[in-house]
Amino acid sequence: MMSNTLITGANRGLGFEFARQYLADGWQVYAAYRDPRSASELRRLADKGGRLHVLRLDVTDVASVRAAAVELQGEPIDLLLNNAGIGDPRGQTIGNIDYETWARVLDVNTLRPMRVAEVFVDNVEHSKRKLIVTVTSGMGSIGDNTSGGAFAYRSSKAAVNMVMRSLAIDLAPRGINCVVINPGWVQTDMGGQHARLTAADSVAAMGHLIDKLGRQILQL
Repeated sequence: MMSNTLITGANRGLGFEFARQYLADGWQVYAAYRDPRSASELRRLADKGGRLHVLRLDVTDVASVRAAAVELQGEPIDLLLNNAGIGDPRGQTIGNIDYETWARVLDVNTLRPMRVAEVFVDNVEHSKRKLIVTVTSGMGSIGDNTSGGAFAYRSSKAAVNMVMRSLAIDLAPRGINCVVINPGWVQTDMGGQHARLTAADSVAAMGHLIDKLGRQILQL
């Protein structure tokens, strides 16, 4: 049976690569993007045919998220992939912290994955695999923080780890598995070209882990 995935932030970087690889594996892919101006590559991929449905969804706009939910009403989502996120603003040092920007990073990286999960939880529950996966970062680890700085980004990822841990406990009675996954240091706009991993290699590794999680649920 064909599996379905909804991927936020699918217009570039890891999100685009997730869409490309799941499409190649025969999945029905709902690839969500925020800005049409940045989705040209995604639309070219959709024009090649296959099971790729391009979906307008701005995670920071509640009305946009709800409109996407109406569009996908009744559609099972085996894998809800919270990938959309933003990086740390530059120049944030002690004495020069932009707290409004910090709040925006927390909103996008922490609150919005929860909002998306909340809106689409029924779609996930009515699927076979029942997976909610949120892309986190090693920079959200307290134990691994040996370099300091990046206050906004680090705190947003540490917070989303805790949010998703609580969500996993709350959704367990509904048979939904909710996890966070660390992509590593990846060559994207956010990670930079000196990163150790290509987007293709990172997504392939994460996809393998996600597939094992899904199969464990199917065997229960």
